[in-house]
Amino acid sequence: MDGNTPITELKGVGGKTQELFGKLDIRTVGELLEAWPRDYEVFKEPLKIREAVSGEVCSVRAAVAGVAGERRIRKLSILNVNVVDESGSLQLTFYNMPFLKKTLRPGSFYIFRGPVRAKGTLMGMEQPKIFSPEEYRRLTDRLIPRYALTKGLTNQAIQKYVKQALSFYKFEPEYYEDSLLEEYRLIPCREAVETVHFPNDYDSLSRARRRLVFDEFFSFLFLMRSSQRLNRELPNNHRMFETADTVRFLEKLPFPLTKAQDKVWRELREDLSGPSCMNRLIQGDVGSGKTIVAVLALLMTAANGYQGALMAPTEVLAVQHFETIQNYVTEYGLIFRPVLLVGSMTAREKRAAYEEIETGTANLVIGTHALIQEKVRYRSLGLAVTDEQHRFGVRQRELLAGKGENPHILVMSATPIPRTLAIILYGDLHLSVIDELPANRLPIKNCVVNTAYRPKAYQFIAGQVAQGRQVYVICPQVEGDGDDAEGGLPLENVVDYTEKLKNALPANIQVAYLHGKMRPGDKNRIMDQFAAHAIDVLVSTTVIEVGINVPNATVMMVENAERFGLAQLHQLRGRVGRGEHQSFCIFISADEKAASMERLQILNKSNDGFLIASEDLKLRGPGELLGIRQSGEFSFRIGDIYADAGLLKQASEAVDRLLSTDPDLERPEHARLKAHLEKAADSSVDFRSI
Repeated sequence: MDGNTPITELKGVGGKTQELFGKLDIRTVGELLEAWPRDYEVFKEPLKIREAVSGEVCSVRAAVAGVAGERRIRKLSILNVNVVDESGSLQLTFYNMPFLKKTLRPGSFYIFRGPVRAKGTLMGMEQPKIFSPEEYRRLTDRLIPRYALTKGLTNQAIQKYVKQALSFYKFEPEYYEDSLLEEYRLIPCREAVETVHFPNDYDSLSRARRRLVFDEFFSFLFLMRSSQRLNRELPNNHRMFETADTVRFLEKLPFPLTKAQDKVWRELREDLSGPSCMNRLIQGDVGSGKTIVAVLALLMTAANGYQGALMAPTEVLAVQHFETIQNYVTEYGLIFRPVLLVGSMTAREKRAAYEEIETGTANLVIGTHALIQEKVRYRSLGLAVTDEQHRFGVRQRELLAGKGENPHILVMSATPIPRTLAIILYGDLHLSVIDELPANRLPIKNCVVNTAYRPKAYQFIAGQVAQGRQVYVICPQVEGDGDDAEGGLPLENVVDYTEKLKNALPANIQVAYLHGKMRPGDKNRIMDQFAAHAIDVLVSTTVIEVGINVPNATVMMVENAERFGLAQLHQLRGRVGRGEHQSFCIFISADEKAASMERLQILNKSNDGFLIASEDLKLRGPGELLGIRQSGEFSFRIGDIYADAGLLKQASEAVDRLLSTDPDLERPEHARLKAHLEKAADSSVDFRSI
């Protein structure tokens, strides 16, 4: 059994379970073993009721004193249970679990585990898990892995399949030399994989995670730096000169460029007209105006008789870019003849687009990874632009660059990475920074609150909609998974939360949802409806974090804000504050511990993405293992460029040393490493994640 073995080879995985795994993008045993736990639950000795702390997940041993009658609010069933021990009482609240009236026996002792909330002088616990004392004893002091789930697939089931896979899996031989393992304190790969799934304690988990993160960074940096196409200075085969087109466009724009935009535009003009091929990154905060500078470069390309390509990570963003540029053509008379190319187009539409691209009828091609497919042939590609650089691997950039004869390369990123890390991650690119926001942008007003604030938040949302504004609500999960708490804290999901909002908000408010597992056509339809104001409140996963532009949206509310990295929360915040009206961002944390709230307060105090990234780097360390989601920052599955900044620097050092001594990995002692890196290169372009 190896990484390519179908998941159905595991005992107990039939057609239905295979389909459920497919929803999690798990189709092979290798993908199952790389579906790292999202967190771990630790079962400590039960507390007395008086020792339970409000805002924390606790386990208490108590006897059932009484079960109140069931109440119903619309479709919601509410059951209150009073439990006691010698130190006090605790009120438990259960939703849609009426059967507990019969199963919880008065006078019997159970272990109740969940988040504790103070309600005046009373202590309460919502939707706790219930264990018999014997069940709980078996779990005490163990680290229990918790996986990303989908409805119908439980955490216990995934644990069972992972254990089975590990018992049969044929791991590749160790590929690092002993000296490297010793120098960087790395344990063997097999031990690391087994331990991350089933750790004995936090020390062993930390060592295992260190190895896997080092692997991920090492592979990424080696592939990037050994790429001859992206690393050497190439002659400028598409030398361009500024024409009146860009000057007229700037004169017609209703706003002047900021000083930072103007500086970067000057750098682009010098690159495009200079002796060497451009290979540049524009790094700028959300809303800083990177796109208009890229449009100027593409316009200069078209004016010089070449084709430009703009590759976006999602269809929603690609369509938005296309429509924006079409509007520029109509409003300002630009010379662009744009064509759209995305995966959801029909075969007939794609053939028509291919012909326009090959003949040169289209001088600007906008799309997703469809731009780099084999069937696409450019007549004279002079400039290739990738938006949101961190969503694309090095191979994808290479493939796009390979569509022309060494075209100029421009990549853009709104991820606010401190310069020291950017130099490591983007070592092959010249760096430009737009560190200034347009003068007409109103600063976003922020607040960090706990879940008790929700009723007020709903009132505020209703008030904003009544004024004609629109709202985003972000949840960390797509749908309920039957085990809907992370570390015992409630974890909101898009599907159920949409229903909750429909019940909580006035009936005339239109609420819809959006998530990454929807078909591209459905995602585009929902976003079009939101842009056209047919939808008032959009409940979504982080699929909207990149580039969505709806100036009328003035509220961003993030549920379970504690589950996201600060840089990603800042990206999400950038979806509002894009119009003339005052915008607001509400970060709701289910975790009220001081450390979590202190971290989120950084967002409350500043709208500066680069400052937030630097503060995040100072505040967080490798001690936070897998609990923070950083999906918006690069395509690393387990590594975090902020928490693991030190390890990133060590991997960079190891790669540079290897490239200086054996760049082609021809020495016998590097044969296994070469095979491993070739395999990593083959799997580095994961189009399912786009």
